Amino acid sequence: MDTDQLWLVLLVAVGGSIGSVSRYLLSGVFTTSDFPWGTFFVNVTGSFLIAFLYFWNLEAGFASQELRVALFVGVFGGYTTTSAFSLETVSMLSESQWGWAAANIFLNGGLCVVAAVLGRMAALLTEAV
Repeated sequence: MDTDQLWLVLLVAVGGSIGSVSRYLLSGVFTTSDFPWGTFFVNVTGSFLIAFLYFWNLEAGFASQELRVALFVGVFGGYTTTSAFSLETVSMLSESQWGWAAANIFLNGGLCVVAAVLGRMAALLTEAV
């Protein structure tokens, strides 16, 4: 790994820690009932902010590669991966890639939940052994 790549990895790590701590703090503030309002809040705000900054940067070109990596991969990756999923889906829709956008929604929304159910079942099976 060269020094440029190492620098980008460091930026992702720093951004990720900022995003993760933000998620932890905000989730705790907004989760006050049986529904996970904190997770919902983080997913919605993260999805809005990543799309806003990404498309604004496409028009204005204000962010360097380092800032884009730190923000989009680091901060938003630590804050919520739903933001990346949402941005990728909107990007596909804006490019009229309807089939890929639908597949992304189905695969991430549906199969990831199925995978979590299977993971739970596997964990419960290990308790029985």
